[in-house]
Amino acid sequence: MPPVDVFTISGTKSGKLDLPKEIFAAKVNPELMAQAVRVFLSNQRKAGAKTKSRAEVAGSGRKIWRQKGTGRARHGDRYAPIFVGGGVAHGPTGKENYKLKMSKKMKKQALFSALTSKFKDEAIFVVKELGQVEPKTKLMAQVLKKVGGNERVLLVLPGEIENVIRAARNIKGVSLITANLLNTYEVLNGGRLVFMKEAIDKLKETFLKKNGS
Repeated sequence: MPPVDVFTISGTKSGKLDLPKEIFAAKVNPELMAQAVRVFLSNQRKAGAKTKSRAEVAGSGRKIWRQKGTGRARHGDRYAPIFVGGGVAHGPTGKENYKLKMSKKMKKQALFSALTSKFKDEAIFVVKELGQVEPKTKLMAQVLKKVGGNERVLLVLPGEIENVIRAARNIKGVSLITANLLNTYEVLNGGRLVFMKEAIDKLKETFLKKNGS
C-alpha cells in the first residue's frame, strides 16, 4: 500500500507516512462492518418508553356491571386493556435490555475493515503539529478546510488535547474522538478522517498489541 501525505497546519504537504498494513490494508468485510454498526447503535439505546399495566392504572376496582343477566360479556373493572383508558397489555416496561455482544476480535476486524475502506476511498489524512494550533475555532476551521475540504470530518486525537478540543468542538460537521476509542460506526459515519500524526502511533499501540485480542 502506498504511503499517505502528511500535511502541516498551513495545509502544505510535508513528506509521507507509511500506515500500518494490518490496520489500513485489511480485508474489507461489509457484513462484519454492518454487524459492528448494529451492535454499537443497539448498545447506545436506552429503554425510555413505559406504559401502565392494568394493575397500575389508578381508579376503582369495582365491577362495572353484574356478572349475569345483562346480555353483555362478563367483565371486572373498567381498566382492563380492552377499554379506553384501561391498562396496556404487553406494553414497554422501561426495563427492556437492548444490549448486544460482539467479540473483541470481531470488533477489531470490523474497525480495520472500515479504516481500509476509507483508505481506498482516499479519505484518510494525516496532519502534524496540530497540537500547536491556538485554541481558537476560526484557526482550526481554516486548518481542517485546507486538509479535509468542506466535507464532514472526524478528527482523531492521540489523547485529550485541551487546546485542540476547544478549537474544534464547535465547528459544524466536525467530530472528535481519541484513537483508542475509535470504532467502526464513527469511522463509517465520520466523513473524512483527519489523524493527528501522533494518533497513528496511539492506534498501533491500542490495536496491534502482541497479546491483544
